[in-house]
Amino acid sequence: MNPHYTETAQRAQHRCEYCRAPESVFNFPFEVEHIQPLSLGGKDNSANQALACRSCNVYKGLHLQGVDPVTGKTVPLFHPRKDNWYTHFQFHEETGEIVGLTEIGRVTIIYLRANSRAQVIARKEWLRLGLYP
Repeated sequence: MNPHYTETAQRAQHRCEYCRAPESVFNFPFEVEHIQPLSLGGKDNSANQALACRSCNVYKGLHLQGVDPVTGKTVPLFHPRKDNWYTHFQFHEETGEIVGLTEIGRVTIIYLRANSRAQVIARKEWLRLGLYP
């Protein structure tokens, strides 16, 4: 297990810092993710670490930015240490989708595939169980 897991998980309240998935429903701990990958100059410190579910971590990969489909601008992906989740995203209870409220939110949803069929189905179930949002 990552030596920074305990500190990172506590700070994140055991939720994925990108999609807000509750770690408690998974059968393994979430991953300590480097917001700016080490291979792209990121540092291995708490300011550059986030708790991420496997799906968000895999799809984020080396991505740091993307093109917003509404404005056509290249913008950074959501940064859990610098950005407020509720400024950029909103959970739509009826559909189970996360809605991007800003360019950063929209780009992050696209690159992390946050509204994939599997993610939406899981989110609806977590909502039913009182574990989401």
